[in-house]
Amino acid sequence: MQFDHLRRREFIALLGGAAAVWPFAARAQQSSMPVIGFLRSTPLADAVHLVTAFREGLREAGFVENRNVTVDYRSAEGQRDQLSAPIADFIRRPAAVIVVNAEAAHFVKAATTAVPIVFATGTDPVRDGLVGSLNRPGGNVTGVTFFAGLLSAKRLELLRQLVPKATTAALLVNPSGPDAEAVRKDAQAAAQAIGLQLMSLDVASAREIEQAIATSVERGIDVLQFGSGAFFNSHRELIVALAARHRLPTIYNWREAVAAGGLMSYAASITDAYRQAGIYAARILKGEKPGDLPVMQPTKFEFVLNLKTAKALGLDVPDRLLALADEVIE
Repeated sequence: MQFDHLRRREFIALLGGAAAVWPFAARAQQSSMPVIGFLRSTPLADAVHLVTAFREGLREAGFVENRNVTVDYRSAEGQRDQLSAPIADFIRRPAAVIVVNAEAAHFVKAATTAVPIVFATGTDPVRDGLVGSLNRPGGNVTGVTFFAGLLSAKRLELLRQLVPKATTAALLVNPSGPDAEAVRKDAQAAAQAIGLQLMSLDVASAREIEQAIATSVERGIDVLQFGSGAFFNSHRELIVALAARHRLPTIYNWREAVAAGGLMSYAASITDAYRQAGIYAARILKGEKPGDLPVMQPTKFEFVLNLKTAKALGLDVPDRLLALADEVIE
């Protein structure tokens, strides 16, 4: 797709040219600069804003890429079996710290107890076994959580205020996500509490997202929401386009989806989580131990509403909902 090509070009431009994107190994061997391994399970081209935020965090803490630190960016391109090679490379070198998203975090943690790991996750890292506790992680792992998957009750409540006649909702979940079952359970309880029937659909590819949304429309679903994870975030533009095509009121876990034309979102800032991950990586480079750094948690959840999209869907936004919005896109 042309869009994907443009995003790849944008990512390459962000890092200062194609030669900067991948093998930093030779350059790192000739230099005393510490190396940070930056690894995502999903494509880097979908995460340009997160990379930018991470670099801002590093800079805030005194590290400027290619001046006093090297960052080696890797991606499994959505294929779990592609995670092992970059992880092995980072451990072998070794990297001074490895920064990962939620899915990659489990693989890195299983591979090393020596190399410091900083994660950014929308799940509960204690429940998922990444850390022993939020305040005292212990071991070689710490990071940032934005609890994206545990807000179903609030999201469904906001959707109900905007679509008061809604009786049915669909939830799309990536079954391989670490919090898939917890998200399903939380959403089911939230829907039942406000009298909504909830249909849960598993999706693991762009094609399955298309099929699931089409199935939801065929079954007369009134509103739509999603599970958490990098998989859905990396497909946000596709999801926004499908929701618009099928005129399906949808709430998202990421502000970026609303900026791209989605209806509404309720979430902590993923972008800020990656900025914080950059700060933590820098603190580890300065000698702090990951096990002594408390897992950072969000201090604010933001409700973002796109009035233009609401109008296109024929929805009247009540004043009380407008008053609740932290940001209104017109």
